[in-house]
Amino acid sequence: MGAPPAIAIVGRPNVGKSTLFNRLVGRRLAIVADTPGVTRDAKEFEAELAGRHVTVIDTGGLEEAAPGSLAARMRAAAGAAMRRAAVVLFVVDARAGVTAADTEIAAWLRRQKRPVLLIANKAEGRAGHAAALEAYALGLGEPIAVSAEHGEGIDVLAEAVAAALPADDAPAEGEEGTDDAVPTLRLAIIGRPNAGKSTLLNRLLGEERVITGPEPGLTRDAIAVRINDGGGGIIELVDTAGLRRRARVEAGLESMSTSSSIEALKRAELVVLVVDAAAGVHDQDLQIARLIEREGRACVIALNKWDAVTDRTAARRAINDRLMTSLAQLRGVEVVTVSALSGSGLETLLPAVRRAHAIWNRRVPTAELNRWFEGALARHAPPMVEGRRLKLRYITQAKARPPSFVVFGTRAEQLPEDYQRYLVNGLRETFGLPGTPIRLRLRGTRNPFAEER
Repeated sequence: MGAPPAIAIVGRPNVGKSTLFNRLVGRRLAIVADTPGVTRDAKEFEAELAGRHVTVIDTGGLEEAAPGSLAARMRAAAGAAMRRAAVVLFVVDARAGVTAADTEIAAWLRRQKRPVLLIANKAEGRAGHAAALEAYALGLGEPIAVSAEHGEGIDVLAEAVAAALPADDAPAEGEEGTDDAVPTLRLAIIGRPNAGKSTLLNRLLGEERVITGPEPGLTRDAIAVRINDGGGGIIELVDTAGLRRRARVEAGLESMSTSSSIEALKRAELVVLVVDAAAGVHDQDLQIARLIEREGRACVIALNKWDAVTDRTAARRAINDRLMTSLAQLRGVEVVTVSALSGSGLETLLPAVRRAHAIWNRRVPTAELNRWFEGALARHAPPMVEGRRLKLRYITQAKARPPSFVVFGTRAEQLPEDYQRYLVNGLRETFGLPGTPIRLRLRGTRNPFAEER
């Protein structure tokens, strides 16, 4: 059985398309604000409407614009999403009434030869339903009055969508089902503004799925797409808005974009940190890398724009030195050099992602772990604390994703940080855990007679 049919939501800016998208998918996935033009890239998510499994696509606002401008690129992206759709939801603002822009979009939609449902949004109450009738003038049939913000009319809309979809063909006998049973690796593409994250996503997909350009901060929301790289399953790629220093993040829309990026990082299993190789490793790059480590995510660093670097030997040495001295938490993290614009070096990225993911999932047998532990204690005995030596007894791996170990012993919780680093570095080197976060927990054994003394 193939992918579920797509439903594209289109309309001019600020008519409530993203609010309707969130309502239909049942989650607050798209950023919503009063500012027109918040949505730029097509954002999609699978949902169930009136018993039909569909992919709902939110698009940027449609408006006339000069060729090559940002608005023109947004219109092209919305057009591409609409051409994938089995049904198009054309949203107008019932409060504002039919505008010249609505009339122009309606004429454009009629030329696309796609089933269109006319949605009059912001039609709360009796007055709103009366205002929705004005949309008849667009010549696209009876408008469906809804209030995406308050959830009114959504059931009627869902039934109309299900009726407009092509027949739901059941899979033939012996035919494979959907990709639900295939393991999915959730990968977030993170980095500073203008590092080339969206260009990298488009290059991996082999199509212009997200809007790119010289303007920093083009991506405002986390955009998820899926690919099959042939390496063992599906990879869900999430492009995110650029992360700046907290002091420079403006309140409002940029703050919401930053929160969306961090949420995408937390939901991911692995993060590709995109660094502008021509600019070198910035302090903010290191801050993002530390955030990735704190969240316990696997990481690969992609040095993008490598074709713009003149002295590559010196640049690679400087970058490696910076990572070695300033990013000890991810010692040995895999670094690949790519050019998202030209595609050079891109064949190394996804194999590196698969390797980092395998390390992140690695488990060490307990017997092998304790043989190493005994040797580590013999080579460098635990220190004295308050005049008494700590007695560490054994170690076990509590879980993977990331690799997490528990050390048991008398007063083990008092183990100094430098000795903890010694153990973590030993685990990393001995069991092949480069570049992945390692968690070390300490469990002391309580003396039942200690309080009686």
